[in-house]
Amino acid sequence: MASEFELIARYLTPAAPGPGAGVPLGVGDDCALLAPRPGQQLAVSVDTSVSDIHFPVDAPAEAIGHRALAVSLSDLAAMGAESRWCLMALSLARNDDAWLAAFAHGFHALCATTGTVLAGGDVSRGELAVSVTVMGEVSPEAALTRGGGQAGDILAVTGALGGGAGGLALWQRGERDLAHPLLQRYLKPMPRLAAGLALRGLAHAAIDISDGLLADLDHLLTASGVGARLESDALPLAEGLSDELGEHEARQAALCGGDDYELLVSVPPAAWAEAQRRLAAQHLALTPIGTLHEGSGVSGVSVAGKQGWQHFRGTAS
Repeated sequence: MASEFELIARYLTPAAPGPGAGVPLGVGDDCALLAPRPGQQLAVSVDTSVSDIHFPVDAPAEAIGHRALAVSLSDLAAMGAESRWCLMALSLARNDDAWLAAFAHGFHALCATTGTVLAGGDVSRGELAVSVTVMGEVSPEAALTRGGGQAGDILAVTGALGGGAGGLALWQRGERDLAHPLLQRYLKPMPRLAAGLALRGLAHAAIDISDGLLADLDHLLTASGVGARLESDALPLAEGLSDELGEHEARQAALCGGDDYELLVSVPPAAWAEAQRRLAAQHLALTPIGTLHEGSGVSGVSVAGKQGWQHFRGTAS
């Protein structure tokens, strides 16, 4: 049976990064040495994915690897940061070479797609869980935050909503066709890194939608000190969501379901046309779903009992 160090060498050690990767010393020492570019701030975030909490324990290993990295990269997207590096700590119940090979393939493939270098990590024995720390770069004046929203801003979302919750519902019903668009949205979400970069200098505030639209909107409103009117009929629903769940449940999934990893942004009216143009160039929709106003709270939808995902309480949707 392979040791921890053999597993790391076999599956979790990428090829030596090139000279522009900013990794003078990577996997194989006590620490990695990283070299941020001059004039850039580091944007750092960590997420832990635990089996049967954040993903089904019997989900395909490749999807688990992809998803563990994607949900962390989504935080960089919301900050308008360029992804550079990541660290990964993996806990495994047993040594399974085939499973680990597939997991590593999913993880490394998304690293390659997003320009992210795996610079170090750890493997231990225990309940299946993956913790990923991501590090990106953003200039001090360009970072998007939750706290910049202003009264009069247009509230908008990238892409479509409800796909994560819809995919989970399908998985729980026994659907295993991974080509199904809702299962793709749930098991292999794509972080909106390019959208975050494109919205720098235009959006006043941004947050990624991981816990559900209403829950994450509340975080943005609290940080910005404003209220919002939401037009629930304007919510863009994921492909096939209404067909699978019915119209009412589809809208509830879009409002409260979580696991969408789209961006929720506030954009001043003067910058709206340019924001839409930049995202259209990426073949990505930017849909207005409401406005910010002075005050607090959310109007336009019934929010009683719909709080999104919270650990130690579970989902209240």
